[in-house]
Amino acid sequence: MRQYANKEELINTINEKYKKYIAEFKDIPENLKNKRIKEVDKTPSENLSYQLGWINLLLQWEQKEQHGEEVHTPAEGYKWNNLSGLYNSFYKQYGEYSLKEQQSMLNEAVNHLCEWLNTLSEKELFEVDQRRWAKTQANWPVWKWVHINSVAPFTNFRTKIRKWKKINL
Repeated sequence: MRQYANKEELINTINEKYKKYIAEFKDIPENLKNKRIKEVDKTPSENLSYQLGWINLLLQWEQKEQHGEEVHTPAEGYKWNNLSGLYNSFYKQYGEYSLKEQQSMLNEAVNHLCEWLNTLSEKELFEVDQRRWAKTQANWPVWKWVHINSVAPFTNFRTKIRKWKKINL
């Protein structure tokens, strides 16, 4: 997994990878948003919904912890060893929106993510045991949770969307 020298580098990487990822959706017509192909595991709408779901969950974990509430990871009613139901809840929650609406919502979520990161100290971001919600079996520092739910999928899913577009457009 990639390492970051500091908070600024992480935020810059999120923004850089996100801009490339979201640009892939500009020429996908609305009538193809739910088109499934065997070569790619997610439709364009599911791809965006997945990103919306994870980034919003990450922000919710932080918000709940800051308000003294109990945080259930990955989400209330879902376990780490069976995430397909969680993904389906993302598709249901966000899939009713148009691609443009999903993109707008994701822009807002990424902006909130970066705003939140700017409020954290380097210690809070890069040292373990800084958030209760980050204390899973892996016990990762916050930056790893952010990376795995933003930079990594923005990079990997961009390739999937490009493959989807090559076949469909």
